[in-house]
This record gives sequence, C-alpha cells and structure tokens, in this order.
Amino acid sequence: MGASILTARNLSKVVPSAEGELTILHQLSLELNKGDSLAIVGSSGSGKSTLLGLLAGLDLPSSGEVTLAGQALSNLDEDQRARIRAEHVGFVFQSFQLLDSLNALENVMLPLELDGRKDARERATELLRRVGLGQRLSHSPRQLSGGEQQRVAIARAFAAEPDVLFADEPTGNLDTHTGEHISDLLFELNKESGTTLVLVTHDERLAHRCHRLIRLEAGLLVVDPLEP
Repeated sequence: MGASILTARNLSKVVPSAEGELTILHQLSLELNKGDSLAIVGSSGSGKSTLLGLLAGLDLPSSGEVTLAGQALSNLDEDQRARIRAEHVGFVFQSFQLLDSLNALENVMLPLELDGRKDARERATELLRRVGLGQRLSHSPRQLSGGEQQRVAIARAFAAEPDVLFADEPTGNLDTHTGEHISDLLFELNKESGTTLVLVTHDERLAHRCHRLIRLEAGLLVVDPLEP
C-alpha cells in the first residue's frame, strides 16, 4: 500500500459528567494507508462520532496521539489543525451541510476558491457531471432531492482531492435505493482518486464494503482493524 496517512496510538477521550468522569474512548489504536477504507460501526453512544472527530482533528484526545499526513495533531494549535484539514481532509455528513444561499456549482466551487484554485469552476463542473448532476449546476439545495444534495456534498468533498475523506452516516437520511447509489459513488471516487475513506455508519452492508471494519462497544474496540 504505501506510507501511513492516518495513525491513532492509544487514543482515549474522557469527559466530565454528573456521575464523575465518563470514558468515551479507551486506548484505541489503528493505522491506515493511502487508498484504504475503514468502517466504524457500533450502537448509539459507543464512541463512533467521537473517534471520527479525533481522527479528523476536530477535537483533541485526553491521551494518545493522532498523526494525519505526517503531522502529530496534538502538537498543533487550532489554526494549524484547520490548515491540515483544509489541505488533506474532506467531509461528508448525514445532514449534507450545503449552503442554501449558493447553487450546486457554487457549493462545490467554494473549497476550491478558498484554496485559490484558478480552475475552480471547471473542476466543480466536472465533478458534478461525474456524480450525475450536470443538468443541476444552477439549482439551489432547496430544489434538489436528498440524494441529489448528498451527491453535491460528495462532489464538494472530493473537489480539493483530499488524502482522507471522513463520512459521518453518509446514507443516514436517504432511502435504501438512494443510499446504495450514494455508497457506489463514494467507493468509485475513492478508488479513482486513491483517497483514504473513513466511514461512520449504521448500515452493515455499507460497512462491509470497506477494507477494514472497527466495531466499538462503550468506547472499546471489539474488532481488530488489522483483520481482513
């Protein structure tokens, strides 16, 4: 495969609660190479979204270390972590998180323009055509179905050619048929671009399409991510 793009070592997250300290994650380690795909599954409250946030540098662990694209995230301040995310990371969320004031093309162009890309319009147009929305460029999110909005979100996530794409319940708000189309699209683009894909999902079929699967129970790893 190649050098590690994302590593977690002895990752723990402890937060205060009314009953005292609550351990959300305990001593979790994993390593992903470029082009890998990992599913994180488990019941609600098992620590899935917490782990995703730590791996993406959106939050810091209580102990342990995340290394993303060669950078130890705990050694960076928030601005530096934001820069690492901008340069190396893409996100797809259950709620799409598109800007209502922008049309489909403008939503996909936004991260490219923020990155100073001169080819923002061409790249965004190409990606929207790739996800089957070539005829929807000027439509606002309100004029698009849920599946179409998620396709715009996927195009936006892949626009800046991220090293790692984090997807939090990407099919959670979609019907089964639409969800399968979105899953196909994620894996097609993942394969084409060599992006590392990290998915949090309740969808077992989607999870088992990944190279690796982690199952969390009460913050503990119960399936070894190095097992095929």
